[in-house]
Amino acid sequence: MDTTNQLTPLAAGKRIVVKVGSGVLTRKNSLNLDIINAIANQICALHDKGLEVILVSSGAMAAGVTKLGLKKRPSETPKRQAVSAIGQADLIREWEKALEHCGRKVAQILLTRGDLCDRVRYLNARNTINTLLEWKVLPIINENDTVAVKSLQFGDNDNLGAMITLLLGADLMINLTDIGGLYNKDPRVHDDAQLLKEVATMGPEVEAMAGEIAGPLGTGGMGSKISAARKLTSAGIPMIIACGLEKDILVKIAAGDYTGTYFVPKASKTPSRKNWIGLTLQPKGRIIVDKGAQKAVVADGRSLLPSGITRVQDYFEVGDPVEFMNEDGQVLGMGLSNYSASDILKIMGCRTSQIKDRLGFRSYDEVIHRDNLVITAYTDTLT
Repeated sequence: MDTTNQLTPLAAGKRIVVKVGSGVLTRKNSLNLDIINAIANQICALHDKGLEVILVSSGAMAAGVTKLGLKKRPSETPKRQAVSAIGQADLIREWEKALEHCGRKVAQILLTRGDLCDRVRYLNARNTINTLLEWKVLPIINENDTVAVKSLQFGDNDNLGAMITLLLGADLMINLTDIGGLYNKDPRVHDDAQLLKEVATMGPEVEAMAGEIAGPLGTGGMGSKISAARKLTSAGIPMIIACGLEKDILVKIAAGDYTGTYFVPKASKTPSRKNWIGLTLQPKGRIIVDKGAQKAVVADGRSLLPSGITRVQDYFEVGDPVEFMNEDGQVLGMGLSNYSASDILKIMGCRTSQIKDRLGFRSYDEVIHRDNLVITAYTDTLT
């Protein structure tokens, strides 16, 4: 079976996020220095082609496990965070050493999800990374495990890589794994597994196909990679899953001749601010809408008015991000609320002309304005 992709080579000046997983970077609970050096050489080659590269690197846990002489990574959260903190220093040192030979400097950037959910910190992170790229310095990004609590974790570096791609408006994310693409079934179990060269439409069947395939040192299986691809393609950015163990894989991708899975983006890119609202923020609450509001918002592209709201869940304030969903429990999208949860409870179901009578004021006609609203659902599966 021919699994080689034939895509148009990336033009000079393109910006690429390369995410390398633990399954590629580790070997027997330690860093695979041969692979780190090989990938570093390829990044240098991409730089020589005029491409901008941002690296999202796993491997801190493996480096820490090795340095401490542990047989496996600990299960307790404080110990895991401590091991990652110890290993992060070695991880960045090995990348720095690997890139020294071609005269490239590196910068370490550790983030939590809270850094990207706060608009000011989000913009500061973007400005800093853009400056590093202008200076021809390679940004190496990882989650700040030492301080991240569960509510502020990215969950996995696939999700972090997608958010960094959105943050920087990159043109492509390359997700390097030890599997090498999306198969219709687990290739490590089934000899007849078929590699999908291209995924043009994201949907439940693709997510079901992915399953959960995680290595002993990784947190993201194939399911998390599909989730990252869904975010990016919905924003108009392609993603490629390829085998990081394959010789010169990044150079092959840049030339458009490689083995892997290409996720086709929608025709146009979504504005950066809408990506931040819909794909980066975490909801503080939920608004349930009726079928009329679902049609108006999803199909007709209109704002969400109080008349179509039937219920409110959790507590949130004015300006907080909230999910809105239909009465069957399907999440339709995300938006910034013009009213608090307590005020929405008073005006839900009413016409806009009645808002002032119910609240004593009328700041907005819309509960969520369409400029602050993003549809995230698979529209062809909505009931």
